[in-house]
Amino acid sequence: MKKIDICLSPDLIDQYDLSGTVVVVIDILRATSSITTAIAHGVNIIRPVETLGECRELKLNGFVGAAERNGKKVGGFDMGNSPLSYMNPDLEDTNIAITTTNGTITLKKSKGALQVILGSFLNYSAILTYLERLPCDVLLHCAGWKGKINLEDTLFAGAVVLGLKQMFEYDSDVPAMAAKLYKSAKDNLKSAIEDSSHYSRLMELGLEEDINFCLKFDEYKVIPVMKGDNISKLKLADMLF
Repeated sequence: MKKIDICLSPDLIDQYDLSGTVVVVIDILRATSSITTAIAHGVNIIRPVETLGECRELKLNGFVGAAERNGKKVGGFDMGNSPLSYMNPDLEDTNIAITTTNGTITLKKSKGALQVILGSFLNYSAILTYLERLPCDVLLHCAGWKGKINLEDTLFAGAVVLGLKQMFEYDSDVPAMAAKLYKSAKDNLKSAIEDSSHYSRLMELGLEEDINFCLKFDEYKVIPVMKGDNISKLKLADMLF
């Protein structure tokens, strides 16, 4: 039977064998939500990079530069990490270079997997539909916060596990734990994360609108997928079934 597991932080990823596995990278507040929004609104490719220097160099070579650190847009770049900013029609068919505090590091650490896709509440049902048809194991890779576990990513992972029901065998206790956590929170996700660290951080920055948007289910049907160094829209030819 296919197996599913959850890595709660990129600092723990070395404990997992990624070969032959589809990895779902999760950074609800806000990288995977922002990238999903960008792809849904017609951005051509997104190149995630770890450092501000890499992002700045790509910006000088024609990419739109998006950079965030500690929840804030970094000066000298075109954009930060707000999903709402990626709805701009001027971004259609553009190439974006992005670096964020947690999400882009998690993407890099997921390399070596059979395939890497990006998940958020915004494309929840699309993710479920794809995963349930896969013939291989799945690992949900949570970005967390600077190596530490966070609540919102764990809740989304639990929602995925619960949505897949008995289609996968749990490869550790973490999927069962996350599913139970999501069950207890699903009727009011915002209330459930109000005491979380990143919720408080973003609220202090006046980003409640971002939070509200990132907690919406099924705004989009697209699935962002890593192909080489770039993220683009998952197409029929990319599907593993």
